[in-house]
Amino acid sequence: MKVPSRTIEQKTNVLGFPKPGEFIEMTGTHVLEASDRAVFNILYQHAHDSGRLLDPTAEWEIPLATIRESLSKHENNARLRETLHRLRSVTVSVGYTDENGEPGIIITGLFDFFAIPAKELTKRPMLRYGLPRKLAPMLENSGKWGRIRAEIVCSMTSKYAIALYELVQLRANLDRCVEVFRVDRLRELLGVPPGSYERVDNLMRKVIDPAVLQVNGLSDMSVAIEQRRRHSRAPVHEFALTWWKKQGEEFRSAMQERNRSKVGRMARLRGEVEKAEVVGSLAAD
Repeated sequence: MKVPSRTIEQKTNVLGFPKPGEFIEMTGTHVLEASDRAVFNILYQHAHDSGRLLDPTAEWEIPLATIRESLSKHENNARLRETLHRLRSVTVSVGYTDENGEPGIIITGLFDFFAIPAKELTKRPMLRYGLPRKLAPMLENSGKWGRIRAEIVCSMTSKYAIALYELVQLRANLDRCVEVFRVDRLRELLGVPPGSYERVDNLMRKVIDPAVLQVNGLSDMSVAIEQRRRHSRAPVHEFALTWWKKQGEEFRSAMQERNRSKVGRMARLRGEVEKAEVVGSLAAD
């Protein structure tokens, strides 16, 4: 009988680093911003690539400049500290399967500690950090993962887009390409704050549509999310998520947009820049 693969045994490659499905589908992340999610991925990938994730005494160091450069040339230490505070203080629920095959939930923080220099002018300042030891059993037994590319995550400005991208990457190699979610479950997985955007039209306008736009415009995958009702007058009770791999011009366009400035990105993805240029050209004529 084939022994199931473990996430911990997978290596980072050109398709991305193997992020455990348990992390991708954890809940309680609604307080995190897009930059927080991006930094979490950078730090987790750095720890994973060290090969010491299961070492209970492991600590890691990474240059602060590496984190800033991954996010934005304009990212400063004050904003980075705010991100670290949120990542250190958030409490999440992580579902996992133990060594006996029994499901469980770990209620935990994402990091054990962060240590940074008190003086910003320190030569080559480093961030030192650790992961909670209680995550080790989950990491050891994880058998599902999505390959996440840091440059794609860091190109996104919507935290919901990052969450949607990761959900799709977790499912990218499945035999099926459609999955149905209850409304409340999709809200949880996307990290929508409780009590926010409770009307489905607001949820679509503020969360889902912008997330789909960024995933389609910046990642290697394309997605569509369809509302489903039991009958024409019934409220929306579930969403159908469909995904497929980009090819040809779609793939090239996404890669080109990732290499452009974030300034004006949403307008470009909506096609508003081109429309404005056409109107301006007609006015000049």
